[in-house]
Amino acid sequence: MKIEQIKITVRSLVEGYHDNGDGGVVGYNNRLDIRPPYQREFIHKKQARDAVIHTVLEGFPLNSIYWSQKPDGTYEIIDGQQRTISIFQYVDGDVLVEHEGDKLGFDNVTVETRESLLDYELMVFVCAGTDREKLDWYRTRNTTGLKLKD
Repeated sequence: MKIEQIKITVRSLVEGYHDNGDGGVVGYNNRLDIRPPYQREFIHKKQARDAVIHTVLEGFPLNSIYWSQKPDGTYEIIDGQQRTISIFQYVDGDVLVEHEGDKLGFDNVTVETRESLLDYELMVFVCAGTDREKLDWYRTRNTTGLKLKD
């Protein structure tokens, strides 16, 4: 399997974001399937989601995200769905995070803070290979934490 590191800004990631519930979740200008069939539903608790947002707002490094390249050149998430959706929900105005006693939403932070968040670079590793190789990598990436679905 071939793995290539790319940097994606939050701004480009959230382009075309749409959550159709059971119909799927897409982003990256409709080139990223965020909830492929083997992924679980969004399960991040508020504390975990807020930690992701704080990490990005502070400009700290966020854990790597893994995508799989499909034959048509689009992508699907192998690992990082919870972090990705947390970012989408914040930018979309669906959630507020608590910070120093204040509840902050994307629309009520300074323009500089919004721009900094949108310019934040995510470290994404794109994997290309057979379906078996990609599913094996997915299992490897998810051996700790919450139990995977079959």
